[in-house]
Amino acid sequence: MTTERSEPAQNADERSMLEGWLEYHRQTLAWKCEGLSDAQLRTMAVEPSELSLMGLVRHMAEVERGWFRETLAGDDPGPIYYSEEDPDGEFHLTEADTWAEAYGTWQAEIEIARRNAAGFGLDDLSKGRSRFTDEPFNLRWIYTHMIEEYARHNGHADLIRERVDGATGE
Repeated sequence: MTTERSEPAQNADERSMLEGWLEYHRQTLAWKCEGLSDAQLRTMAVEPSELSLMGLVRHMAEVERGWFRETLAGDDPGPIYYSEEDPDGEFHLTEADTWAEAYGTWQAEIEIARRNAAGFGLDDLSKGRSRFTDEPFNLRWIYTHMIEEYARHNGHADLIRERVDGATGE
């Protein structure tokens, strides 16, 4: 697999710009994981952190599901990897956890996210509400938050990848 990263257009309309930056950051996380074995992808950053590249991908599958299915569309698909007993389950990896499964699940959630977002305008309010304020979000806020979420975790991915095999890059 070779990940192609597309630079967001510099003169796009607002929605295209937001979607472009979100796609760029999704592609960046995939690129950071490229070419590694399952064991390398399960390698943790540094104790006591449980962050690993595979864990970050599983986390982002949960985040895509949470914002685009639960919050935006008002669906309740339930969690993928975590539970009440294990709220950080996406980061608790075993030898049985594979890149193929994590990547496939993440990509499936991204496809659902794209489909759900296509049915909303930037100013349209989500069907689900904030668990903190009981207020809905508009799609613009969700896109902006998702860009921030990926950008932050891509910084983590940079450091983890360098620890795993010394690879660096933007």
